[in-house]
Amino acid sequence: MAIGPFSTDMYLPGFLAIAKGLKTDIAHVGLSLTSYFIGVSIGQIVYGPLLDRYGRKIPLMLGFLVYTVTSLGCAFSPTIHVLTAMRFFAGFGACVGMVGSRAVVRDLFSGTEMARMLSLLMMVFGIAPIIAPTIGSFIVSAFGWQYIFLVLAAIGFLVFLAMGRFLRETKGHDASISLHPKNVILEYVDVFRNRAFVTYGLATAAATAGFFSYIAGSAFVYMSLLGFTETEFGLIYGGNVVGLVLSNQVNRVLLKRYSAPQVLRAVTAAQFVMIMFLVIGGFTGFVGKAAILGLIFCYLFGFGCVTSNAIALALEPFTRSAGTASALIGSLQMAAGALSSGLVSYLHNGTIMPMVLMMAGCTCIGLLLLFGATVAVKIEAPETHNH
Repeated sequence: MAIGPFSTDMYLPGFLAIAKGLKTDIAHVGLSLTSYFIGVSIGQIVYGPLLDRYGRKIPLMLGFLVYTVTSLGCAFSPTIHVLTAMRFFAGFGACVGMVGSRAVVRDLFSGTEMARMLSLLMMVFGIAPIIAPTIGSFIVSAFGWQYIFLVLAAIGFLVFLAMGRFLRETKGHDASISLHPKNVILEYVDVFRNRAFVTYGLATAAATAGFFSYIAGSAFVYMSLLGFTETEFGLIYGGNVVGLVLSNQVNRVLLKRYSAPQVLRAVTAAQFVMIMFLVIGGFTGFVGKAAILGLIFCYLFGFGCVTSNAIALALEPFTRSAGTASALIGSLQMAAGALSSGLVSYLHNGTIMPMVLMMAGCTCIGLLLLFGATVAVKIEAPETHNH
C-alpha cells in the first residue's frame, strides 16, 4: 500500500540533482512526477478486472515485477525523456499495491472489521510521506540520485518475494469475468450503478479532493503568507501527516462503539465546521497563525477517518468484483484530487481563500452525499447487480 506514495516522496529531494545529472531543468524533471501519476491512474483501471479474473496474487506479483524492472530503468536513464517514460511504467506497476491491498481486505473482512483494517492500511499509507523525504535526502547527499531508484527497486523486489512466499490467495481464478474491453466497461458501469458505491465512493473522492486542495496550497499559505521557513514548513507538514496517521487509530477505537456510517457522518460534519471557521476568518481577517495551524490540523485529522470508513462502505456490497470496485475508487480519488489541486492553482490570488474555499466546497459535497437522500441508502445484497 505504501509503495505508491513512497515512490513519489522519496525522489522529490533529488530533483535538483536529477536536473543537473541529466542536463535539464526542474520543470522537465517535474514531468516525470506527472507521468508517474498518469501511470497510477491508468494502471488502477487495468488492474481491477485482472484482480477479479485471475485472483489477487498473480496480478500483484506481476505489478511489482514491472515496478522493480522500471525502477532499475529509472536509475540508469541516460536522458530525462527516458526517465519520464520509466516513471510512467513504475506508476503503472506500483498502483497494483493500492488496488490489490483494498481488494484483499475486502476478501477477508466485512462491515466494521473491514473499516478497522482499512484504517490500519491508511496508517501505513500515511507513514510513507513522513519518512520517505528524509531517506531520499540522505541517499542523494551520500550516494547520488541514481541510488534512490536502486533502493526503490530493491524495496519492490523484496515485496515481490514476500508476496510470493507469504501472501496466500484470497480469491480464486474466475473465468466468468471477461477481459473483453466492452465487458470490462460494462462491469465498471455495473459497479457504478450500486447506490451505496455511488454514495460512499463519491464521498471518498470529495474528501480526497479536499486533501489535495490542501497539498496544492499549503506551501504558499505556510511560507509566503504566514512567513514560515522551509524547515518550519517541513515540520508543520510532517506534523499534519502524523495527525492523519493517528486519526486512523482513533477511528479503529471509535468503530468498537459506533457504526462506520455514524463515524463517517459525524467526522465529515466536524471537518466542515473546522474549515468554515477558516473561510469566515479568511474573509474577515480575524484569524491568526495559531488558528490556521490548529484548524487545518483538525481538518486533516478527520481525513483519515473519512476515507477509511467511506472506502469500506463503498466496497461492502462487492465480493466477486471487489478488485474492479477498488480500482474505480482509486481512479475517482485521483481524478478528484487532480481537479481540485488544479483549481487551487488556477484560482490563486495571493490569499488563503482559494485553498480554504476549495476545501470547504469539497467537504460540503461530502456532507450533501451523506446527509441528503443517500442517508437512507441500504447496502444492497452482495453482487445482485453484477452480470
